[in-house]
Amino acid sequence: MKPRITVISLGVDDLEKSLHFYRDGLGLPTEGIVGEEFEHGAVAFFDLQAGLRLAIWNRKDIAHDTKLIPTAPSPTEFTIGHNVGSQEEVDQIMEQAKKAGATITVTAHETFWGGYSGYFQDPDGHLWEVVWNPQWEITE
Repeated sequence: MKPRITVISLGVDDLEKSLHFYRDGLGLPTEGIVGEEFEHGAVAFFDLQAGLRLAIWNRKDIAHDTKLIPTAPSPTEFTIGHNVGSQEEVDQIMEQAKKAGATITVTAHETFWGGYSGYFQDPDGHLWEVVWNPQWEITE
């Protein structure tokens, strides 16, 4: 399999609330909710980096589409890593997320491996790590 991941979809309970968090709170670019004319089709896409989008989609609609029975969500199933260019940028984004309504689970701190990171949860409990890794170069 060639690595061609183009969309990361997050299941949410309240599409409007999540749209507000990601668009208005974090400033991610989007055209808003699309697909409302289709049963189980309402979704919002956010442009991340070239070739990659974040989607938010109602959990019940994901369950319908995948023919799976919904289970209790767990925030420790996966994390989304957002790498930045400096410790200061980690602090700025953590503060922005907090103002947007995120729950800070781990405040930004120096890591054991020489980096700097913190964790927050979005309104649906999805876990994001904002991290500066001095070993990785960030290209725009």
